[in-house]
Amino acid sequence: MSDNEEAPRSAKRSRIFYGSLEGQERQRIGREAGGEAKGGSDAIKAAIKAGNINISSGECLEIEDRSASSLGGVHQSDVLVEFERRRRARHLAVSTDDSEVKGCLRALGEPITLFGEGPADRRESEVKGCLAGAWGANHTLRGGASRPPGERQETWYHEGPTTLREARLWLAKYSLPRAVKRLDEARVQKDVSESTRAVRQQELHKNMQNLNNFCSQIGDDRPISYCQSGLCKLWSVPDCQLIRTLRGHNSSVGAVVFRPGSTLSLDQSDVSLASCSTDGAVKLWNLQSEEPVADIEGHMARVSRVAWHPSGSYDNSWRLWDLELREEILHQEGHSKGVHDLHFHPDGSLALTGGLDAFGRLWDLRTGRCIMFLEGHLKEIYSVHFSPNGWHAATGSGDHTCKVWDLRNRKCIYTVAAHQNLLSSVRFQPTDGHFLLTAAYDNTAKAWSHPGWSPLKTLAGHEGKVMGIDVSPDGHLIATSSYDRTFKLWLSE
Repeated sequence: MSDNEEAPRSAKRSRIFYGSLEGQERQRIGREAGGEAKGGSDAIKAAIKAGNINISSGECLEIEDRSASSLGGVHQSDVLVEFERRRRARHLAVSTDDSEVKGCLRALGEPITLFGEGPADRRESEVKGCLAGAWGANHTLRGGASRPPGERQETWYHEGPTTLREARLWLAKYSLPRAVKRLDEARVQKDVSESTRAVRQQELHKNMQNLNNFCSQIGDDRPISYCQSGLCKLWSVPDCQLIRTLRGHNSSVGAVVFRPGSTLSLDQSDVSLASCSTDGAVKLWNLQSEEPVADIEGHMARVSRVAWHPSGSYDNSWRLWDLELREEILHQEGHSKGVHDLHFHPDGSLALTGGLDAFGRLWDLRTGRCIMFLEGHLKEIYSVHFSPNGWHAATGSGDHTCKVWDLRNRKCIYTVAAHQNLLSSVRFQPTDGHFLLTAAYDNTAKAWSHPGWSPLKTLAGHEGKVMGIDVSPDGHLIATSSYDRTFKLWLSE
């Protein structure tokens, strides 16, 4: 093919010129040559000759026209619509009751289940996808039906018993004075000089860096999560001597928790412990007997954590119990998958739950409302904990990170890349929250400064996954339990 022949073009091409446009530049030079002094024209000619003014000689670069049709019909608007649909699906309030989910699907003319679907899959993949898709532009339901015109989203409520109203009034009267006291103490701490606070912080960090293994004890013949064998054992501290074995659970125990004031202000015959297990049982214990003094029934699936007063479970809900009446006063739904952990606010007004749906929820126990949605983790949340200051909370997840949340500003303020495996437990120092503890499946536990979130100490010594971590009420003694069947006590030298 000769240079003069023009090659066939498969796509529309545009022409890019190097330098100024030739025609316009020559016209401008002609006008200046005719209407200006000769000196100006000579100066322009000298500039062109020197290369300071570039005039195109006809060179061009052929480029393809990358229009929407040449990209296979992929439009930016379609991508934006898809992102909007997913955003609405994440924030869509849908019931976690499987019967209500099926009823909703049936009302929309959709199949109530597909092959291999479970309740969580049906709720997330089908109901949220269908409703969110119906709201998006140019989207329809999977059965082809559209949302009825004029229908709007409304908040729905369940009618509660009289005992729930009385409990919420009691919670309000109990929590408000505690909140006032906490804020007064914060104002007193604010008046402390910066140098005094810095000295206290340095001393605390030095003590944390000097933490060492004080005692190690084989706790059971099965891995210790809280306990995998179904037995609860009571040990003395710090000599780690077995006091009593509590027998009553028929399956693995998920958690055992002391009642506030037990061993201090409560009698040994009073209820001092609560435990939960994978068969959905919750049992109450005193410090005199090896048998449970009461059973709490209501959960239909695994109960992973128990706290005074609420408990968390794998039937996508948590329940509030009145132990004096021995009855359930609130069954709270909200998570699309199992609720793995729950913690009670220091004031007693809020409850924080972490679920296997990778989201956390902050509940106001006085009203029953979810007042904050904790979104950011990429995998399941296995542990949640409030700071004693009342406005910070920590969540540990299967994405190997710990996130710290500011409840006043309703956002995550820091993400701690804490471990190389999933986090099983997070704990703030119980006195003033000046350090944060994390435990993980990489066989280690770590201490972090607060604020700053810099590493202070790595507690290494377990030969298996660290399943749990806790701190004594005075903040001086740290305990860890592991899959290697041992628990260890850590103390600063």
